[in-house]
Amino acid sequence: MKTITAGFPWSSADNCEIFIERGLLAHFTQIAEFRKKFSGVKKFAIITDENVCRLYAERVANSLNEAGFDVVIPYFTPGEQSKNIDTFFMLQNQLAENEITRSDAIIALGGGVVVDLAGFVAATYLRGIPFVQMPTTLLAMVDSSVGGKTAIDIPAGKNLVGAFHQPAMVVCDPDTLGTLPAENFADGMAEVIKHAMIECRRPEARTTSALLHMLNSEIPISENSGILADVIEANVKIKRDIVQRDEFDTGERQLLNFGHTIGHAVEKLSSFKISHGSAVAIGMSIITKSAVQKGQCAPECAEILENLLQKYNLPTHTDFSPQEIFEASLSDKKRTGGFIIEVIPRSPGVCELVKMPVGDLLDWI
Repeated sequence: MKTITAGFPWSSADNCEIFIERGLLAHFTQIAEFRKKFSGVKKFAIITDENVCRLYAERVANSLNEAGFDVVIPYFTPGEQSKNIDTFFMLQNQLAENEITRSDAIIALGGGVVVDLAGFVAATYLRGIPFVQMPTTLLAMVDSSVGGKTAIDIPAGKNLVGAFHQPAMVVCDPDTLGTLPAENFADGMAEVIKHAMIECRRPEARTTSALLHMLNSEIPISENSGILADVIEANVKIKRDIVQRDEFDTGERQLLNFGHTIGHAVEKLSSFKISHGSAVAIGMSIITKSAVQKGQCAPECAEILENLLQKYNLPTHTDFSPQEIFEASLSDKKRTGGFIIEVIPRSPGVCELVKMPVGDLLDWI
């Protein structure tokens, strides 16, 4: 079993351990750290969506029951459209009706929507109770479940209401990826590619990204790949290292937004019919091509990115106009007054944060 320790001293005196192993959902309660952290808990609320509930909730509940815990399972309709204030209040009410107290805990079982929503519920119910992330998609394993960002969407934009709330533990079982549709796995690969493009974070660093080497292997990474656990581990460590240095997203952590300003706009314009991973892929492609055209990025950087996006069945363009994308970007949470922080690639594995007037973003798009 792979174990990664993340320390977030501003949030909690306790470290967060991330465990990665096939079949882990069936025996996670046997992990010594789990028994230590939750020895005083009587009841767990497993928050999930209907699809994941059918697939994995019983397995997780059985593990908890066998370890002596009571279990309730609040669930909701799958999809980004459920990541809203109505679902948030519904889950809060269900926790109260099931008498979840401050000595109890939440398990977020599912993909990115579940992780974001259940995390925000945990951050705010009774002013905050402990929770465990159990991501069941590649995107959630490599991105959403690490770093403590929780949120819901509002009509003005995505993830505009939320809180920082670090999980007590993250449990990744790669076997859950075998039930993903191909497009969902590709969504996760978009975030993997993003991490590879920012891995050498300092502009003066010229070493080739180790993760890029994995992605460039002759056989594409899939849910059955022998190196999948290694890929997840590499991504978690990249994000862990950045978040530990900038937990509250005021500096370096914003590098993790590569492709996201344009990506979130594309998601919004499509009424979320275009998935998060596909939208981020489009965003990365647009901003990288523009950087090359402006002479601010090595041409091979765009070539590597385009090849990887195509290799992992991700889009590189959109039919929405630059003006439409720009206007949809104006509500982006990375905007401060008349400026926005954009992530600009320089070379493979190296990106920089650039503060630009909001109006300049249209030219880049």
